Amino acid sequence: MKSLPYTTLIIDDEPPARARLRQLLENFSETFRVVDEAKNGIEAVEKINQLQPDVIFLDIEMPGLNGFELLERLEKIPIVVFCTAYDQYSLKAFETNSVDYLLKPVRLERLQQTVEKLSSLKNNLSSATILDVIKEFYNQKEEKKMTSITVKKGDKLIFVKLEEVTHFEADEKYVSVYTDKESHLVEQSLSQLELKLPDYFMRVHRSIIINRNYVTEVQKYFNSRFAIKLNNHKRTSVISGRSYNESIKNWMDI
Repeated sequence: MKSLPYTTLIIDDEPPARARLRQLLENFSETFRVVDEAKNGIEAVEKINQLQPDVIFLDIEMPGLNGFELLERLEKIPIVVFCTAYDQYSLKAFETNSVDYLLKPVRLERLQQTVEKLSSLKNNLSSATILDVIKEFYNQKEEKKMTSITVKKGDKLIFVKLEEVTHFEADEKYVSVYTDKESHLVEQSLSQLELKLPDYFMRVHRSIIINRNYVTEVQKYFNSRFAIKLNNHKRTSVISGRSYNESIKNWMDI
């Protein structure tokens, strides 16, 4: 790998997102030297081929060419740091030494982790290796199209619409699905549900997944946690786990 700073290209279709990232990268001028920006995938392909940057900060969802389609058109893929609004549980495919990802809105402290991780990232991986990572992400995304969940009630199977589910909660043996007025037991684990549920569901504790559409209030709780109130008839209050703070803060943009 060449000596620092790494020549860097920012690729995002939203001007405010590009401006924010450029501003944040100025805090790490010894590591990154931004040589240009691209506002869409087609423009990015041209600039990558022309400038041969060491690192690209790449938005995944863009009109024209998305991040996956853009990378497919490159003969040589540089170090890739993905910038995305998808929550961290959709991005397990990126937890590898070949790529990194940042959740939008990008936070300074998380960008610091990227800087520290750069020493272990490699830009000499084959295109196929990185494309396999992206394919895994898109496969996970496709699985999230479920609109209802099947539960047993006696000898019957009932279809519960996900838009009516306020939260899921696990105890030692079972997972319960709660709607506004009732609850049911489901046979799937929270980890299995996490991969399939739509993006408006978010895990806030190792035993709780909430429907963000039912959240009415979030308050700071002791020991760096949050108390999250849901708009159901019981006015349920859920206490988050500390390890989920980052995803909750990103969701609330704080």
